[in-house]
Amino acid sequence: MYYSFFKKAILILILLIIAIPFITFSVLKFNKNSSKNNATTQDTSSPNIKNFLLIGTDGREGEQSFRSDCMIIATMDMKHKSIKLTSLARDTYVDIPGVGKGKLNEAYFWGKEELLFKTIEKNFGIELYKYIQVDFNDLMNIIFTLGGVRVDVEDNEVEAINNLIPASYESCTYDDKGEMKLINSSGTQMLNGYQAIAYTRIRYSDNAIKRDARQRKVLMSVLKDFKNKATSNYEQMLKDLAPYYSTNITSSEIFDLAANAYSSGAINNVKQAQFPIIDDVHVKGATYKDAGWVWLYDLNSVQVLKDFIFNDINMEDNDYLKDNSNIQLNY
Repeated sequence: MYYSFFKKAILILILLIIAIPFITFSVLKFNKNSSKNNATTQDTSSPNIKNFLLIGTDGREGEQSFRSDCMIIATMDMKHKSIKLTSLARDTYVDIPGVGKGKLNEAYFWGKEELLFKTIEKNFGIELYKYIQVDFNDLMNIIFTLGGVRVDVEDNEVEAINNLIPASYESCTYDDKGEMKLINSSGTQMLNGYQAIAYTRIRYSDNAIKRDARQRKVLMSVLKDFKNKATSNYEQMLKDLAPYYSTNITSSEIFDLAANAYSSGAINNVKQAQFPIIDDVHVKGATYKDAGWVWLYDLNSVQVLKDFIFNDINMEDNDYLKDNSNIQLNY
C-alpha cells in the first residue's frame, strides 16, 4: 500500500512542479530533449529549500528563437513543509545580463534557460536549482493524456476562449483530439487539451497578470484532479508523458524530492504568489522607453518575494507592504 501511495506522490509532485510529469525511479531514461539541458546554477540559500524554474514556451513552427510565455518559480520548502508556486510576470522590466534592459521573457529569447537563470538571479536575488520546460503545444497533449482539466470558466472568459480555440485546435497534434468543440457556457467544466491551452492564452480581455493566474489555476486543477484519481499504472502514464517536456533534473533527484515531500506532508501544503506585487503602489504598468509595455516594480519589494520563498511569509502579510515610504521603482 505504501509503495502505491509513494508512486502516486511522485506523480503528484511532478504534476505540481511542472504540470508535466517527467522521469521517476521507474523510468530510467531521459526524454528526447534532455541532453541539451545544461543550466548549472546552484542553490545556496538553504539545504532544505530548492527553487526550480518552470518555463512555458509558445514557439511557432519554424522559429529558432522565441520568448518564454510562462515563468513560475516552484519552491520545494522542506524547512517549512510547503511547496510554493510563484509566477513571474513576463512583462517585468529587468536588466538582462549582456543584453541590457528589457522584458523578463526576452532573456529566454537571447539565451534560453541559462540567461533566464542569470536574469532572475541578478534582478531578484533568487538562486535557481534546475528547470523544467514545456511548450504549450506539448502541454495540450499532456492534458489530453491526463483526461482533461477541470476549470471554473468565468462569464467574461467564454468568448475569449472560443476566439482562441481554433488556433489551438489547429496546432494540436494529439491523435484523438476529435472534432473541434467550443465552450458553450461559463461555470466549472472539464476542458480538453486545446480548450485548456486556449484558456491559458487569454490576455487581451483583461491583463497579463490575470493570464498568469489562469496558468496557475490550470496547474492546481490538474493536481487536484489527479490526487483524486484512482490509477494503478503510474509507470505507463509517466512513459506516455515523457516526450512532452525537457529538464535537467535527474531521476534520482526527483525520487529524493518526492520522498521528502511525501514524508513531510509538504505535498499537501501548496501556496501561490505573484511577482511583481500588483497593487498600484509597488508597481506601475506603462510603455517605457523602447521596451514597450512593461511592469516597473518597486526594487525594495524584492524582499517580499524572498520572504515568501525563504521565510514562508505570505506576501499580503509582509510588513514592508504596510509602509509606502521606501518605494523605488526600477526606472
